[in-house]
Amino acid sequence: MNRFPVRKVAVLGAGVMGAQIAAHMVNCKVPVILFDLPAKEGPKNGIVTRAIDNLKKLKPSPLGVTEDAALIQAANYEEHLACLSECDLVIEAIAERMDWKLDLYQKIAPALSAHAIVASNTSGLSITKLSQALPESVRPRFCGIHFFNPPRYMALVELINTPTTQPEVLDQLEAFVTTALGKSVVHAKDTPNFVANRVGVAGILAVMKEAENFGLSYDIVDDLTGKKLGRASSATFRTADVVGLDTMAHVIRTMQDNLAGDPFHASYATPAALQALIDKGALGQKSGAGFFKKVGKDILRLDPAKGDYVAGGGKAEPIVERILKKPAAERLKLLRESPNPQAQFLWAILRDGFHYAAVHLQDIADSARDVDFAMRWGFGNKQGPFELWQDAGWQQVAAWVKEDIDAGKALCKAPLPDWVFDGRTGVHTPEGSWSPAKQAYVPRSRLPVYARQHFPENVLGSGAVEPLKAGTEVWKNEEARIWTLDGEVLILSITAKLHLISQAVMDAMAKALELAEASYQGLVIWSPDDVFSAGANLESLMPVFMKSGSKGIAPVVKTLQDLMLRVRYAQVPVVAAMRGMALGGGCELSVYAHRRVAAMETYVGLVEVGVGLVPAGGGLTYIARRAAEMANAGNAGADLLKFLTDGFTNAAMAKVGTSAIESRKYGYLLHSDVIVPHKDELLFVALAQARAMAAEGFRPPVRRPVPVAGRNALATIRGQLVNMREGGFISAHDQHIATQIAEVVCGGDVDAGSLVSEEYLMTMERERFCALLDHPKTQERIMGMLQTGKPVRN
Repeated sequence: MNRFPVRKVAVLGAGVMGAQIAAHMVNCKVPVILFDLPAKEGPKNGIVTRAIDNLKKLKPSPLGVTEDAALIQAANYEEHLACLSECDLVIEAIAERMDWKLDLYQKIAPALSAHAIVASNTSGLSITKLSQALPESVRPRFCGIHFFNPPRYMALVELINTPTTQPEVLDQLEAFVTTALGKSVVHAKDTPNFVANRVGVAGILAVMKEAENFGLSYDIVDDLTGKKLGRASSATFRTADVVGLDTMAHVIRTMQDNLAGDPFHASYATPAALQALIDKGALGQKSGAGFFKKVGKDILRLDPAKGDYVAGGGKAEPIVERILKKPAAERLKLLRESPNPQAQFLWAILRDGFHYAAVHLQDIADSARDVDFAMRWGFGNKQGPFELWQDAGWQQVAAWVKEDIDAGKALCKAPLPDWVFDGRTGVHTPEGSWSPAKQAYVPRSRLPVYARQHFPENVLGSGAVEPLKAGTEVWKNEEARIWTLDGEVLILSITAKLHLISQAVMDAMAKALELAEASYQGLVIWSPDDVFSAGANLESLMPVFMKSGSKGIAPVVKTLQDLMLRVRYAQVPVVAAMRGMALGGGCELSVYAHRRVAAMETYVGLVEVGVGLVPAGGGLTYIARRAAEMANAGNAGADLLKFLTDGFTNAAMAKVGTSAIESRKYGYLLHSDVIVPHKDELLFVALAQARAMAAEGFRPPVRRPVPVAGRNALATIRGQLVNMREGGFISAHDQHIATQIAEVVCGGDVDAGSLVSEEYLMTMERERFCALLDHPKTQERIMGMLQTGKPVRN
């Protein structure tokens, strides 16, 4: 397959989805033009420019950094259609009106490049019908591309072909969406609402119906159908509010209008409570009220009987919570047999989900794997319906579902397909996943793009090797594993909870450096989940502190600092492959590596002030050193304070970069570091970086003294902190901690430009860290965090 270069993308439609798709393009460094109708008043690009401005206000932000909104090129159909000839990919994302889309296609067709891929982001309209509005020459390059909202954060993209779509076009688009945009692709058949929304919305409707049957309130249902059930924390009714009740109703109407022959058609009726809310303009989060309503800090729930909002907060009963913690087979058996209404409700919605997925699999997806991935990536489920069914015992669950169907307890009378009862133990095997249409187990895609994913997400039963059991193990202890995939680059994986840095982890790091320098080209620090490291393991230090106070902690801190310098001056390249949280000590470990390879959704920061401490693993030393390096790069006589201010502020306010892009802005990633859109390509790129650095003749940085800002800069910062304290912006203890940070990053009571060693600065860090450990206010913060997981403001 030849590489398909996407030099520029056009997004047609500056509504909620179109604008956010454009935003994600600039996150991923893809030039993009955002089109809409010409404004009737004012500048003709007014609709688009307002949409771009609105992107800066949305939470969670669709942009890695808000400044990048300026990179979206605004255009309108009246003046700028010729710009389409510059675009290799054109994504239509206008309102879900077939007539509007067909009219737009006729308008844009003459301006399209002869090689451009054209795709519709429709959430449910027929892709084949849409293609018929395009010239025959364009139809082979046309398909559906369904992003999930919000596009930056949701992994799922569904690709839908038509009878005239060339297979290589879909392959090219899949490669681009995967590597360049970081998305996970499911191929859907051209049926209403495709895969995820078809199964997911049917599931939401089933929950609403069964909740009414069992007389459960919305807050209790959401507590039962969220994380406790292995689903997204927004659960059911909250999800509807976030999506928008009008949007939900539109998706439901698509099913009502286009699935007349579906045996589940009766269950597609718009719930009365949903329609009542829409009728009075309560559309969910965007209107301020839906199934739930926030009043001050309180979340109220709708009481349909009263037609008004009442106090919420209802929870699952303890016995049901205990059942939900059991293994799958035992869990489903207990739910089915329990007389508890909440347990019966949960069995009912799970049964309905199994029933629906089995009946519709052949029509909507190529294989059971696509359904399970769609529900994981599009709806945040830990397991898809087929995975859970297989996990709980295929034949037993099938018998239970059949029994309920025969007894008239299910949503419809349609029998389970014959293949369910052919003696199988599931639908996922090492050979592939079951496809009723092909009557075969279909293997995963073998497109070249997937060779970049050493350990792609897999489904239960696929037989995929677990990352921490893969490769050749070189050394291991209770909290870390050292291993290699290729015999050339060593990998260190921290296995402790939240990858917290303890003595065992430090031992493993020292061992990994020793082994890498002796026999390998480099060292990559990587773990296969959404945490790089959440920092130092403070809890493990409590016994030492209780016995010896801060004097007992000081040697441990010194060991960590020495280890950071050992990383920095290692004789082989050390690459930090970062994903998810890299906080406190995790941030420090990453900045002392020679290069960082970060997934787009990587959150980096020095957060120690939240527990009343200062960074002590070299984080403040790094800030001082980077300020000196930047000042020297700009002007040998530059004022160090100017380059120091941002780093000091970030540490003193515990600022965390909420994307890899923002983390680069804060200085925790450098411009020489690599941002990888797809999390499953992180290890591949990190290993390649380590090998490339070795091939270039890597040498560690030369040890050199650090010029510091000194006492005058420190006095300036102290004055600003006094003003903040007097203005009520910070507490006295906040001021005290920030002053300690300032003393370290300025180098203490010395002349401006004084040269000090990294060890000197680290000693200052360590002394202030240990002094704060003895402070009662800091001890309050530490205990509060350990007990509640939330920062204490004192």
